[in-house]
Amino acid sequence: MPTEPSAATAPHAAPHPAPRATVPAYPAHSVHPAHPVALPARRHLTAQPAGTPVLDVTIPVYNEERDLERCVRRLHEYLARTFPYGFRITVADNASTDSTPAISGRLEREISEVRAFRLEEKGRGRALRTVWSASDAPVLAYMDVDLSTDLNALLPLVAPLISGHSDLAIGSRLARSSRVVRGAKREFISRTYNLILRGSLAARFSDAQCGFKAIRRDVAQRLLPMVEDTGWFFDTEMLVLAERAGLRIHEVPVDWVDDPASTVHIVSTAMDDLRGVWRIGRALAVGALPLDRLSRPFGDDPRDRQLSGVPGGLARQLVGFCVIGALSTLFYLALYSLSRTVMGPQLANAVALLVSAVANTSANRRLTFGVRGRDRAVRHQAQGLVVFAIGLALTSGSLAALDAANADAAHSTEVAVLLAANLAATVLRFLLFRAWVFPDRAGSAPDTGSGPGPGPGPGPETAADTATYTAAGTTADTAAGTTAGTTADTAAGTTADTAAGTAAGTTADTAAGTAAGTASGTTADTATENTPHHAEPKDDAR
Repeated sequence: MPTEPSAATAPHAAPHPAPRATVPAYPAHSVHPAHPVALPARRHLTAQPAGTPVLDVTIPVYNEERDLERCVRRLHEYLARTFPYGFRITVADNASTDSTPAISGRLEREISEVRAFRLEEKGRGRALRTVWSASDAPVLAYMDVDLSTDLNALLPLVAPLISGHSDLAIGSRLARSSRVVRGAKREFISRTYNLILRGSLAARFSDAQCGFKAIRRDVAQRLLPMVEDTGWFFDTEMLVLAERAGLRIHEVPVDWVDDPASTVHIVSTAMDDLRGVWRIGRALAVGALPLDRLSRPFGDDPRDRQLSGVPGGLARQLVGFCVIGALSTLFYLALYSLSRTVMGPQLANAVALLVSAVANTSANRRLTFGVRGRDRAVRHQAQGLVVFAIGLALTSGSLAALDAANADAAHSTEVAVLLAANLAATVLRFLLFRAWVFPDRAGSAPDTGSGPGPGPGPGPETAADTATYTAAGTTADTAAGTTAGTTADTAAGTTADTAAGTAAGTTADTAAGTAAGTASGTTADTATENTPHHAEPKDDAR
């Protein structure tokens, strides 16, 4: 996706300027080499330096001269009275043509915790991305200017992010304990839209469009460059990508009262959202999104990365494989029965098994073993075809044995024999997939004996802690092939080839050298990226 020039300007000098960090500009669907492979483990946010807020609440506005001052003063009074951490309120003006810029500038001068941003282009998503990318607060939130959501939900919204429990948090108007006052048309549209998300994108969150959300800054720095939409679909796209990457989304039931004077165009917004659903669904289907950049370790306990000799995720992989295997078996039997009407049993078996095997390999690659993107996809399919050949030999042998025993066997008998043979082939397929096609090489990383330490300030870790984490976790992930870079290919491919064809000493040298290079290089990049409050301010390229 081409990047957009920043349109953010500050019309008034802030009385208490704070250092701002921006995310680098690069294509949304690419893996930037300066970023480590995975996010560090979540940590409880520690006390912030004087003048640095823990929470930055953004209010995107467009021609809101009637409600802006009342909203900002009410929110500021509430936060000053109840919020136990430092905070900031940022007004993000989306190219307003009324007196909204003048009002936000006056509020900035009168209230030290208020900051005004001016954008010369419209778009709620553009405003949130610009402000969040420039903020130095470790927790970033936003709410609608009409304050439709009860402010008592604000602390429950951000508390899981401060504690390190969750990565994102959303208010939900559709939870059972929520209390909502709005018209039947908006209620119908909202519920229909969320049903579409559940049916098409397998979304599990309940309310995508509630204007009451929060995100940790370390997550936002990775996630925002991957979000393509600049309008109302921004929220949905961000949540879908986060959920598919395995990030934790916390939902808070809210009390919400509809604003009858809302200027949102429902029909055009709904059409834009449906186009966004189609775009994201297609990108997820072809593996065009580098979601591995958003993965986190299992936890922050060092033991989570020191278990040796124990296969990781066996139970989850087995359940996923069984579900996919059951569906593949039904698909295979349906194809066989259909093909059997026009061809002999051996050829019908081969065709049905080939088609179902390709589909089975693709599904297991993505869903069971978590391999995303196009990297080594052809190689995996080729190995899957070898596994298919073994299954073909097993099932064809069963048919041949049945024919030898009873040449006039009924069709139902053929299906029963094939079902038993296919179940045996399924067990063998799982073992081959796990040990050969998609091996888990994470256990080969050196055991460092320590986990990541707590990081001061809003950043997730210090440079030293990141070095420890990288040596223990990121290097292992890189060796396993979760990144598409040359280092991963060297660790996963060259080492394996060397082990197969050359002496064991050369293999050890290659693996050790590659792992050391990856650890040192990734550590340096990660340390540079995660060191808080020392980066030079940059213009946001979004």
